[in-house]
Amino acid sequence: MSDLSIQKVVVANRGEIALRIIRAAKELGIRCVALYSEPDRDSLPVIMADEAYCIGPGPSARSYLNIANIISAALLSGADAIHPGYGFLAENSYFAEICSSHGIKFIGPNHEVMNNMADKAMAKQLMSEHGLSVIPGTRGIIQDTREAEAWVAEYGFPVMIKATAGGGGKGMRIAYDLDELISNVKFAQAEAEAAFGIPGVYLERYFPGARHIEVQILADEKGSAVQLGERDCSVQRGYQKLTEESPSPALDDNISTAIKNAALIAAKAAGYTNAGTIEFLVDSDGRFYFLEINARIQVEHPVTEFITGVDIVKAQFIIASGEPLPFDQKDVKMKGHSIECRICAEDPERNFAPSPGQISKLVFPGGPWVRTDSALYPGCHVPPYYDSIIAKVVVWGNDRDEAVARMIRALGEFIIEGISTNLKFQQRLIASPEFKEAKIFCDSDVLSLVFGRTD
Repeated sequence: MSDLSIQKVVVANRGEIALRIIRAAKELGIRCVALYSEPDRDSLPVIMADEAYCIGPGPSARSYLNIANIISAALLSGADAIHPGYGFLAENSYFAEICSSHGIKFIGPNHEVMNNMADKAMAKQLMSEHGLSVIPGTRGIIQDTREAEAWVAEYGFPVMIKATAGGGGKGMRIAYDLDELISNVKFAQAEAEAAFGIPGVYLERYFPGARHIEVQILADEKGSAVQLGERDCSVQRGYQKLTEESPSPALDDNISTAIKNAALIAAKAAGYTNAGTIEFLVDSDGRFYFLEINARIQVEHPVTEFITGVDIVKAQFIIASGEPLPFDQKDVKMKGHSIECRICAEDPERNFAPSPGQISKLVFPGGPWVRTDSALYPGCHVPPYYDSIIAKVVVWGNDRDEAVARMIRALGEFIIEGISTNLKFQQRLIASPEFKEAKIFCDSDVLSLVFGRTD
């Protein structure tokens, strides 16, 4: 029996993050309810949970985005909390409000804060009022391409088109001219609606060569907040992160300290509670700009856990139970360097086409300071309906050189057969001199480095 007010939690997600949440909850004595689509019936989260309920067929819109079915399962199970993980409904303020109206604790910020931060114009105005630099962008969601054309007529190209909900690079496109703007706005709207059920997009100025830096924060419901250091997520392909590391290898101590302080200012200005990430862009001159607040746990949270020793998911449960954080900023000690590689069910040799199918052979890497987060097991089936990430390999080292060497070794031990993956792609990337020197990559840099081509 849990010592916290939360006694039973519904995990409204799937795959590795669902399993991660279940493990943290069990260590706290909290009973777990897994929700699953029909193709996920035999998944590890279902096997590991205390109870499990089917919420629909494979497509997300009919299962993991089906609010009515999720709430019905939560009420039927008698759960007093819902953890949304990341993606799907994790940043859906309506879902958070529905949970609250049914007496179910949503493990994340309250729906009002989430709604306010989803309003990009309001969020940027609030941060600007508190002294943070912000990226020029549209005032909220654009309704049609005419609004987008009017904005670029004033601010110019290039621009980034971004979905208001979700993550994983879905609903994000760059436009360098008017034709690209018109086509990419429509494409981003359709992609965002398919992935998150919300078609809204907005525009921001695009800074070529900027680094993507985010700061992990935890804030309890008593008014205390801490930052757990920055993560560098600049190595991407198709606006999806390939690797993440902490601390950033590109920031000097002054910029790092300034960004972490800015993140705490942002969290407190927003009235934020629970785990969240404050995102920034850092340009080539070292200036940084507030981007947004990700109101959820992040895929890359394990690198922060490695360098701080803080279990972020357990902290989410503690905060959601109304308890104060069991530590303050002076207790947070950051040590060493951590790197994460995302392993995806996709074929890099076929333009990263999805690769669903059955896992015939599986060997996870091991050894000191190596962590693999995954819900795979030999014989399991990878369905075609969801994000392609199937595993995360995370390593820690006393310094970055040791962490890179450890990741090279770990990726070399990883065996997945039965489907195509980006495992060899990641091996070539991490072993490259460019990665070891912490040079930033755009899409063409990554493809040229790994394949010797730029298409």
